[in-house]
This record gives sequence, C-alpha cells and structure tokens, in this order.
Amino acid sequence: MAALDTDPGVRTDHFRTGLLFAIGSAFAFGCSGPFAKALMEAGWTPTAAVTARLAGGALVMAVFASVVRPGWLREARAHATTVALYGLVPIAGAQLFYYNAVSHLSVGVALLLEYTAPILVVGWLWATTRRRPTSMTLAGVALAVAGIMLVLGLIGPGGLTAAQINPVGVGWGLAAAVCAACYFLMSDKAGAAVPDGRTPLHPITLAAGGLLVGAVAVTALGVAGLMPMRFTANDAVIAGWTTSWIVPVIALGLIPTAIAYTLGIVGIARLRPRFASLVGLSEVMFAVLAAWVLLGEAMTATQAVGGAVVLAGLALARQGDLAGCPGDHGAEQLASPGDPRL
Repeated sequence: MAALDTDPGVRTDHFRTGLLFAIGSAFAFGCSGPFAKALMEAGWTPTAAVTARLAGGALVMAVFASVVRPGWLREARAHATTVALYGLVPIAGAQLFYYNAVSHLSVGVALLLEYTAPILVVGWLWATTRRRPTSMTLAGVALAVAGIMLVLGLIGPGGLTAAQINPVGVGWGLAAAVCAACYFLMSDKAGAAVPDGRTPLHPITLAAGGLLVGAVAVTALGVAGLMPMRFTANDAVIAGWTTSWIVPVIALGLIPTAIAYTLGIVGIARLRPRFASLVGLSEVMFAVLAAWVLLGEAMTATQAVGGAVVLAGLALARQGDLAGCPGDHGAEQLASPGDPRL
C-alpha cells in the first residue's frame, strides 16, 4: 500500500477522481437553494424545508447504506461522537442557517456568504498549524473579501448607505459559513486513522449517520417551538411550472443531500480540506445558474462582477498554497487523510 501511495500515477488518479467527486458534489449542492426556496414561496418555513430535506436524505442514505454496507449502524455507533457532531454542525447547522439566509436574500447572495468558508478554513489551519499562508494566499483572501462586499452592495457610489441588503439574512449566511468550514475540516478528519487502531469511518456511514442525527436535531427544534416549523400542501412553482410540493421535497432529499454529501465526503478525503473548500466554490456558480433556470432569479451586473472577483481571489489563494510547497505541487491534496503537513 505504501508503494502505491508514493506512485505518481496512482496519486494523480487519486487527485483526479477526488476532483470529479468534489465538482459533482458542488453541482448537487447547488440545486439545494432553488428547490428549498420554491417550497418557502409555497408557504413552508425554512425549518420545515430543512426537516424535509434531511429526513428525505436520511431515508435514502439509510436504505443505500444498508444495501452496500450492512454493518454501517454498528460502525456509526463505534464513532458516535464524530457522527453526532457531523450531523449537528456541518449538516443540520449549515442547512438551517443557509435556508434562513435564503428566506431573506437571493439564493446567489446567500450562497456567496456561506462560501466565505474557505477564508475561515485558511485562517483555522494557519492558527492551528502555526504556518503562515503565503503572501499570494493572503492577497487572494483579501480579494475574495472585496468581491463579497461587491455582491452585498457595500462597495459602490453610495457606499454602505446605498446597500440593499438584509442584515438578518447576512447574519444567517455568515453563520452558515462557519458550519460549512466545519464541513470541510470534519469530513477530512473523519477519514483519518484513529488513535486506538480502529478502522477509519467510511464515507457512506458518515453521510447516513450524520443525516439521521441532523434530521432528528432540526425536527426537535421545530417540535419544541424553538424554530418556527410550518408545512403546507400548496403547489410549488419550479422553472415556471406549477407542480406538487412532493416534487421539490423528493429532489431535496436525493440530489443536494444524499448524493451531495456522499460525493463531498469522498472528494474531500482525496483533495484535503483547503483545496476542496476552494473547489466547492463552483457551487456558487451552479446555484446561481439553478436559481436562474428554476426560479427566474438573476444577479445584478455588480453582483456578477463581485462573484467573479470572489472566485478569482480564492483561485489566487490556491496558487499561493501551491507556491508555499515548492517541489511538491499537488502533494497537499494528494496526501492521505490526517497528513500533518496541513
């Protein structure tokens, strides 16, 4: 196995498959906001939409895991703490906060706020490893922040007073960013070897167990009255077509939940969290495209420029990461989970 890990061809294939998984995950995640907003416009509260999404995703993953990995429940119990934390923070927390942001902002703006997560990942790894990012990385992060300010309308002729933003929605979006950062970091750590020699947690088990925990947690919040939870049987409008509420509910549970989390966990384990978080930014573009096709939403020209600036800044940050590892380009993302170089 060690020989395979050091073989350049195998490592390249490992990276390529990881990249495909990560892009596929971003595409699937990008469909979440439009389907959820269709339900909310039909009278559902954000908590209700999250509950439907996580419950549907948990059901799909439980059936799938039982078929392809019959011992997944036993494995989940052996890693109960990891599974519980993953279900509460990256799954329940991220989706609940993001959907509340979507209820106050457009899908594109809410998602761009959530995807300041790579900045948080860079900062966290800097603080915990005490390795200062390169100047190029920091410049890229600064450029990304400027792009976010363009998207929010904070940079312009009128400055802050002219910004047409909802501060409540911005707060929810930033809370979602914290949970999204935890998603990249925790997905990476979950596949690492454990100190007592137990088998690392399988991605399918993590996704199935995490979705079950997340579904129970969000449902409990709604039932307890801590978060408003209201369902309706009103028809939803998707891509100009009026359809039953069942359609977006099934789509939410399958595409941006069961499929997205499974692909994402596998991809992150191959790419490492810093690079995977940047690849995940493609979700912003997929979500904006999906919102345009499914909801008729479109970003303004300034917001589009801001989105491009965000992506350019984070791409620059990635190049700074590579420049900081001379002679080992791509090694970071090809390293095995738990590699101390991060």
